[in-house]
Amino acid sequence: MTNYMTGFGNEFATEAVPGALPVGRNSPQRAPLGLYAEQLSGTAFTAPRASNRRSWLYRIRPAAFAGGFSPQAHPYFHNRFAEAAATPDPLRWSPLPWPETPTDFVDGLFTMAGNGGPAAQSGVGIHLYAANASMQARVFYNADAEMLIVPQHGALRLVTELGVIEVEPQQIAVIPRGIRFRVELPDGPVRGYVCENFGALLKLPDLGPIGSNGLANPRDFETPVAAYEDVDDEVELVAKFQGALWRSTMEHSPLDVVAWHGNYAPYRYDLRRFNTIGSISYDHPDPSIFLVLHSSSDTPGVSNMDFAIFPPRWLVAQDTFRPPWFHRNVASEFMGLVHGVYDAKAEGFVPGGSSLHNSFTGHGPDRATFDKASAADLSRPDVIADTMAFMFETRAVLCPARQALDAPFRQQDYSECWRGLERHFQLP
Repeated sequence: MTNYMTGFGNEFATEAVPGALPVGRNSPQRAPLGLYAEQLSGTAFTAPRASNRRSWLYRIRPAAFAGGFSPQAHPYFHNRFAEAAATPDPLRWSPLPWPETPTDFVDGLFTMAGNGGPAAQSGVGIHLYAANASMQARVFYNADAEMLIVPQHGALRLVTELGVIEVEPQQIAVIPRGIRFRVELPDGPVRGYVCENFGALLKLPDLGPIGSNGLANPRDFETPVAAYEDVDDEVELVAKFQGALWRSTMEHSPLDVVAWHGNYAPYRYDLRRFNTIGSISYDHPDPSIFLVLHSSSDTPGVSNMDFAIFPPRWLVAQDTFRPPWFHRNVASEFMGLVHGVYDAKAEGFVPGGSSLHNSFTGHGPDRATFDKASAADLSRPDVIADTMAFMFETRAVLCPARQALDAPFRQQDYSECWRGLERHFQLP
């Protein structure tokens, strides 16, 4: 048996022990092997069949076995997006510093920006993480949002209720709302990015004129097969609920699902499998051609959030400024760099770093990149071979967290990269 099943949003059926899945019933009077049947719903019961997400779990003990919750403070991970005024200034940060004491994934989260929130069921929270320790006797779930995890340094082993996902830099993982999981670090310290999606579930974009092929292919998304823990030791259960953390103590592992079937499950995707589309004549197509996943909104054609990547590719357009152009967008953009060099910046934007350009904030290539691209020999292609940048884009303004504005790793001189752009205007 392989460790993963493929396909985005498929109906899966998987059992870690033969005979654990009931036949012809979701909730029989007596579930097989003395297990408990439990439905996990990620959408409204009445959602259209094509968009309905739910899974049936067959577990050793039901999730209702947990005790009472009490508040748990976290100094840096939150959804308080109104603490500081949103600014039209372009913002950029160096990588989040490594922790100096043992720090697991949950404790290593650091909030950067966001909008909306779990109460409104729209918007996003954007965070960084840096950790050097596996979660020990500790399990986490997010009742507020599905979590899009983008590793930048080091591999993560996500031990979830529905199976185990191993993810490395240049791969992503999505953990749906409510799924309980533990993060282990098989290869040492890790660092990366997290986007909390408070809105509609992430899905693949429609391709429109592109046709039936291209961008992220559904068959390249991988969902884990069933795996379970039968452990009767004390475990701390940490919940994120309405923007705050809560904790409870359980007397057994909650990761005890022996079998499950359905289409509400965690998954991973390798960004290196993205089928990049681009111009082979002149000018740039819009950056929507780099869209991997998006969360739809109540406005047709406008996303609650987009997740786009800028992977290796060939640039061949003629009589064209080939790097990303100067632009101002109605949307707000939070960018990160996983690997290599981003082709619109000569320096300052490094792997693990990030930037924020809010609605209609002008930005684009720096002086060095502009000069180089303006004089480039366009008879030859440019091969962008060593890169993997990404963007969390939202329709609403991203409010930077006060701690992000005050962080010592914020680059206070970021806007200086455009100061050297000279006046070249000449009358005919």
